[in-house]
Amino acid sequence: MDVKHAVITSVNRDELPDKGATVWADTIRLIKETSPGTTIETLIPDFMSKWDLLYQVIDEKPEVVSHNIETVKRLYRKVRPQAKYERSLEQILKTKERGRRTKSGIMLGLGETQEEVLETLYDLNKWGCDVVTIGQYLQPTKMHLKVERFVKPEEFNFYKEEGLKMGLKYVESGALVRSSYHAERHVF
Repeated sequence: MDVKHAVITSVNRDELPDKGATVWADTIRLIKETSPGTTIETLIPDFMSKWDLLYQVIDEKPEVVSHNIETVKRLYRKVRPQAKYERSLEQILKTKERGRRTKSGIMLGLGETQEEVLETLYDLNKWGCDVVTIGQYLQPTKMHLKVERFVKPEEFNFYKEEGLKMGLKYVESGALVRSSYHAERHVF
């Protein structure tokens, strides 16, 4: 297919003993064997702090390892009830320590303040994140959290500028930005 860059993601597989790590590692390995010119980004879960499972995936050397923090610390329990803010940051650090390019994403419009978004960007940078995507949260179904507000374009621009000033290497920021938005640019 002559794919130059692939972003690989999946639903969480927390019910599996290895949380899906073997499938991730096998997929990366097979892509690299059959299409050595294809760069790879993986968007992975936090593996519930089972770092040996994380290493199983990242040791296959995808060019970019992404794990979305999703929201600010104050809203974590509400937005991601089974996840932990600090665990996500720790995963980013452990990935960085293994020599991989790191990436994370935030959705805005859930009731966060400007100060909290800046704190999250600061935390991501401090814990070794290279690339951040910032987009507008959109309620997928009536059973999901409601949109608290729609963020203006100038605010997205502000967060991009501030993230870059903090030292993040790349920030994609806009209403329609999602984790894989311009993903091929994040290999740099």
